[in-house]
Amino acid sequence: MSHLDNIPSTPGKHKPDKSFRFHSSAASSSLSKLTLYSTIFLSLLLILLLLLLLLLLPFLHPIPTPVPLHWDPPHPNLSSPQTNPQIGPSSLNHRPHRPCDWRCWLRRNSRDINNKGLLQQLFDAVLFTHVMHLAAQAGVRYAMQNPGSYIHSNIAGFVNLLEVSKSANPQPAIIWASSSSVYGLNSEVPFSEKDRTDQPASLYAATKKAGEEIAHTYNHIYGLSITGLRFFTVYGPWDNGSVARDFTYIDDIVKGCLGALDTAKKSTGSGGKKRGPAQLRIFNLGNTSPVPVSRLVSILEKILKVKAKKKVVPLPRNGDVEFTHANITLAVRELGYKPTTDLEAGLKKFVRWYLSFYLGSKKKSSW
Repeated sequence: MSHLDNIPSTPGKHKPDKSFRFHSSAASSSLSKLTLYSTIFLSLLLILLLLLLLLLLPFLHPIPTPVPLHWDPPHPNLSSPQTNPQIGPSSLNHRPHRPCDWRCWLRRNSRDINNKGLLQQLFDAVLFTHVMHLAAQAGVRYAMQNPGSYIHSNIAGFVNLLEVSKSANPQPAIIWASSSSVYGLNSEVPFSEKDRTDQPASLYAATKKAGEEIAHTYNHIYGLSITGLRFFTVYGPWDNGSVARDFTYIDDIVKGCLGALDTAKKSTGSGGKKRGPAQLRIFNLGNTSPVPVSRLVSILEKILKVKAKKKVVPLPRNGDVEFTHANITLAVRELGYKPTTDLEAGLKKFVRWYLSFYLGSKKKSSW
């Protein structure tokens, strides 16, 4: 290029540099592309960061450190039964809807079902599909000493649980422990779910019967799916030659409870409003083999190799009944319930556990 090319053809006018104009346009185009690519890259980076944040969010939520579940039951004392019904891991079948160590929560808070505020907090924290309600003030004789504790736990506490459950969305299915004591003065044996239960012989039996009627009410009004289990066990150590109980080993009872959980249908209500008819059931869970209390004593004498000091007295008028015998036909058909542990085998297991737990024996039993 000649130096004359930069001289303007018209005097007084400047001749623009064409080469400079060309390079300026190229730089502008490159800058635009760079800006576009940078924007795309930053957008992709932002999306990746958001996805990463969503993945890590559950782990960023503060979760309480799990606490080992060690429960030290009090030494058995029939004159001082437990008066605070509790909700524990064994009685709740859960499915949490957000990160929540509810076991730790239970250990750190009061577990009295009469504390409706804390009960509501638990239901707010965990989305329960089923509730196995085993909390109660049990026993026949103690009701004569402290009747208020039975009303407090077996009626007021049960109502609290049902109130919180019926307001849940969705509502859980309820399985709860009634009692063979509801048969009261019924003389038809074996006891069937169709027999009359309007003649309770004790306050304890009356509170359990009241619980069955209350369950019917909440099922009818709110659509709660409720299953009651009448446990057959022994209350009272007396023996006048005719007292007999349908002793049922705990493992068999647990199988019946699991059968009730597995076959429970969903509640039909939502947020306290019924949407349709709901399941309402009652079952006997017994062993179907009544055994005289004298036979129980004989078996324990044999296992412990100790002769019992027996004092036979007339059956006191404290609400105990002389005879219990479960008809489990319905539970067998509907729950697949089948007790397999006879009294002698069950007592051997119980004594082995009792001696190991309370006496700290490490020796293997030869039973």
